[in-house]
Amino acid sequence: MGTNHTSRIVGVVWGLLVLNTLGSTGARTIVPLPRSLIQMVTMGSLVAAFALALVVNPRVRIRASAYVFLLTLLLVPSLISSVDQGAGFGALFRCARLALFIGTLWLLSRWWDGGTTFVRHHIRMYFAVLGTVAAGLVVSPGTALSGEYGGRLVGVLWPLTPPQIGQYAAVIIGLTVLLLMGRRTDRTSAAVVIVPSLALLVLTHTRTATLGLLVGLVLAIGSLILTSAAARRFFTWAVLCATVAAVVFSSALQAWFLRGQSQENFASLTGRAKVWHALLAAPRTTSQYLFGMGLGDKSFDGLPIDNSWLAVFNEQGVTGIALVAAIIVVLGGVALLRPPSLSRACAIFLISYCGIASYTEAGLGDASPYLLHLALAASLLATPAEAAPLSTPVVPRQRIPRWAQRSEVS
Repeated sequence: MGTNHTSRIVGVVWGLLVLNTLGSTGARTIVPLPRSLIQMVTMGSLVAAFALALVVNPRVRIRASAYVFLLTLLLVPSLISSVDQGAGFGALFRCARLALFIGTLWLLSRWWDGGTTFVRHHIRMYFAVLGTVAAGLVVSPGTALSGEYGGRLVGVLWPLTPPQIGQYAAVIIGLTVLLLMGRRTDRTSAAVVIVPSLALLVLTHTRTATLGLLVGLVLAIGSLILTSAAARRFFTWAVLCATVAAVVFSSALQAWFLRGQSQENFASLTGRAKVWHALLAAPRTTSQYLFGMGLGDKSFDGLPIDNSWLAVFNEQGVTGIALVAAIIVVLGGVALLRPPSLSRACAIFLISYCGIASYTEAGLGDASPYLLHLALAASLLATPAEAAPLSTPVVPRQRIPRWAQRSEVS
């Protein structure tokens, strides 16, 4: 199988993983899509991703990866809690999905070499997803900006919530900015991605994604300031523009940030704090405290948890929290130890974004876009595989006839 053909298949596998993590719940679509059909598409994409990964990696050659290893360990409390607590078929199905997701990452780890190839796969696929959102906005703007989410942009061709759209837009904006600074893309191509994605991010009114984008870029660009003149110029202009915008558009920015909410609602993080307090106050057995209640839909008493750490505590216990914390610490530690580079900056952006988003979004304990972002960071932090040393060719010894040997002696 040719190298280019293999690279294309690997890109398809990554795209299928993105499709699997889009989820099956969200806004109402223009054409009603049964949830069973959406689940069939998302789960089928994961099975297809695993099968294709086996096709391009039939000998199951993998690279050592602390990130994927810790994810594999996360399966242990997930299975223990799902079986021990009698969580039912749904929890076991989610465990199987997580196992298949991790298995696909193991198979793809063979091509993790610290390059930006998977960054491009990531940007292309999420930009395609945002393309469906933009198309839905053009076809039915009233539905896409419906009052169900307070006038925030939703996906109406595929059910996507405002936080999902904001997350995808913020991630590809940040990665594209870093590729532009590293001269891995031209300004026209970068503008094609950044401008519409930024417009969609503004329409979603997603504060977490915006904050994650800004903080992630500051940290990523800061890691390049000492070695990159482009990073220093961009940082200077960004600070200048942000200062001017904060002064000139302060009232508009404040209105966008509050989204018409009262101070009390904003202080309780749109009602999230009430759910968090109830979850922490709920009685638990020792087994539930250690291993959780089993993989579920990241809700408590029918309300979304919207916090990765509390969702992991509820479903995988303190064991799961320890493993997820280890993932963040290990990736962050490796990123700090690497010398300044574009790959390192992209990894820092992704790790920072996921860390910030974990406070108001769930997903670090199950197959989700956040685990895929961190997998991309792990691929960027991988060291290039060493080339096999060239062996010295063995020259066959020529047999000298006896009469020639006698003549040489004489």
